Amino acid sequence: MGPVCVINNGKAGARCPGADHPLNRGNFMRIPIIAGNWKMNKTVDEAVAFVKEIKDQLPPAAQLQTALAAPTLCLMPMMHAAAGSPLKLMAENCFYKNAGAYTGETSPFALYQAGIHHVILGHSERRKYFHEDDELINKKVKAALDNGLCPIVCCDDTMGRRIAKDDKVHWVVGRILADLKGLSPNDIRKVTVAYEPSWAIGSGQSADPDQAEEGCYLIRQTISDMYGDAVADDVRILYGGSVTPENTSALMATADIDGVLVGADSLDAKTFLEIVNH
Repeated sequence: MGPVCVINNGKAGARCPGADHPLNRGNFMRIPIIAGNWKMNKTVDEAVAFVKEIKDQLPPAAQLQTALAAPTLCLMPMMHAAAGSPLKLMAENCFYKNAGAYTGETSPFALYQAGIHHVILGHSERRKYFHEDDELINKKVKAALDNGLCPIVCCDDTMGRRIAKDDKVHWVVGRILADLKGLSPNDIRKVTVAYEPSWAIGSGQSADPDQAEEGCYLIRQTISDMYGDAVADDVRILYGGSVTPENTSALMATADIDGVLVGADSLDAKTFLEIVNH
């Protein structure tokens, strides 16, 4: 068993990966992350003003990583505005091809070349409104990784699949089995998983810390069943669904929640800063 890392919030972390691990900063492992998802909100001017308001009030990236997922049109102006700050910018989606006759899609290769190195994939709204299924999302995850992007892969509360292993019954998250199918252990370590109960998204009703922890624990157990404990211990798992300044600390105090994916409360700069600096 390798050395155990301790994250800044006092939770015991996983075995330390090598220094070249993409998520390793300053000898910390599973550094907490707070990410806002703006969805289809804000103009370019509004987005730039938001970045300028928060960028000097963020914690160091070695302590906590702060990120914003914004409409593609806003990403480059936001990146220029965020220069020199710890803020990371993320795309809200990408396609599984680098180029071609795919009107309206965003190339993972073009994102990386532009300096955007993170992307949300498989969000419940993409699944619901654009009928994205696990097979498509699996293609997108592989394309993102092939192009150097670190995907945040969303899954909802579709639990309930059991598998027999070593004469024991394990609960696993079927969506994770499908979305991460065929990835190498190295690739899995570059993936962040976001657990978003569909009933909590935008409802104002968040899962309580025990419910959220149970979902994140089951995701980690599923990854362990697929790749082993050492890999599962390296993967960051976020909770998303009606995250607010009031519930962030309790959610992030649990063992398997490594951060939060914030929706509506990431649209207001002061509220988002309250969450980041909880």
